[in-house]
Amino acid sequence: MIQLDLQSRVPIYEQLKSKICELAMAGALKPNDQLPSVRSFARDLGINPNTVQKTYQDLEREGIIYSVAGKGSFLSDTLHLNAHLERHYLSKLSGLAALAKRSGIPLGAALETVQKAYDDNSIPSASSQTAPMTSHEERGNG
Repeated sequence: MIQLDLQSRVPIYEQLKSKICELAMAGALKPNDQLPSVRSFARDLGINPNTVQKTYQDLEREGIIYSVAGKGSFLSDTLHLNAHLERHYLSKLSGLAALAKRSGIPLGAALETVQKAYDDNSIPSASSQTAPMTSHEERGNG
């Protein structure tokens, strides 16, 4: 059900947070559904229980899940989840906008691309979203 990319530069706990949010947004998890225990989830995913615990702590701090002593962790209502996802994706969009600006892409072209994505309701594949950065660009000299 949940697959993590252990080779990714994205920390495992962040991948797990995203996957839990995606499952909730897709309706696979409903408000007040119980999440797996830390130990069983870690065992099923083949990761350290501390990673699952960190994920649950972050999700609880953000209001996406809540804990009941002696019972476990449960999904909160979708209002908190939607607010979290909005912040998450706007932050990603802001980062991409800054990268586009540093790359010399005119504001008009960037806005047109965003507008087209909204109008077409199309979602480009991950491989077509951004080209890999060279070490020159990663240092901010691009």
